Amino acid sequence: MSSKSDKYFIHQIAAVIFVGFLLPISLIIIDTNKSQSPASQEDPKVAETKTKENIQPVAKVELAEAVAVGGASSGKSGEEVYKAVCSMCHQAGMLNAPKFGDIQSWAPRLAQGYETLVQHAIKGIRSMPAKGGNASLSDAEVAGAVLYMTNSSGANFKK
Repeated sequence: MSSKSDKYFIHQIAAVIFVGFLLPISLIIIDTNKSQSPASQEDPKVAETKTKENIQPVAKVELAEAVAVGGASSGKSGEEVYKAVCSMCHQAGMLNAPKFGDIQSWAPRLAQGYETLVQHAIKGIRSMPAKGGNASLSDAEVAGAVLYMTNSSGANFKK
């Protein structure tokens, strides 16, 4: 009696293997054959156009504007620097950046002191690049942005 149940069990395993492995592969092969359009197989121009469409970049990066010739700083305010450079990450909290105005997420950083935060912003720390990725900013502009962000997030630092 156990040999009959063993054969039944083996048949069940075979059915599971077929359905779980061979059937999906067969469906993928069939679907792949259906998705190939005859037009792109016949006309190389259509295939080339499709290829160019498929390899387009997902996103485009725009760098901040460079400072005028001579490297002179424009003397932007902390708020202007924040809006132009810092807000990209600190508004949304990207890459664990403390969100602008979020007193709770800024509290441990504020405890480090203003000078430490300025040095982190100038040199970069963790996922944040030096000067927020805008090397054309002066240290004073970065310090102004830090002052603006921290004081808007629960600090009372003086310049």
